Amino acid sequence: MKRSNTFFVCLLVLLTGFIASLVDVAIESGQGFPQAVASADLVSRLGLTDLALFTEARYTRHPSQTDIHSAFQDHPVALEHFPTGSLLQPPIDSLP
Repeated sequence: MKRSNTFFVCLLVLLTGFIASLVDVAIESGQGFPQAVASADLVSRLGLTDLALFTEARYTRHPSQTDIHSAFQDHPVALEHFPTGSLLQPPIDSLP
């Protein structure tokens, strides 16, 4: 079997799996609503705050509760050592 045929067979298998996953989501999309209602009830009973977007640094966990200097707590010109620091901008109200 030629290498190009092997590539296209693998591509077809992967595409079939992708389409099957989309069909599965479409079939089960209506069944998640009761769980969302239960989650909203739990959030209101426990008084939870913001959504934790990332788990790495404290200034990327809750963007609304961060300050402008928390990213530079080790050194003022320290390089960013968490990847999410480059994905998330600082809050607008904390910019000079």
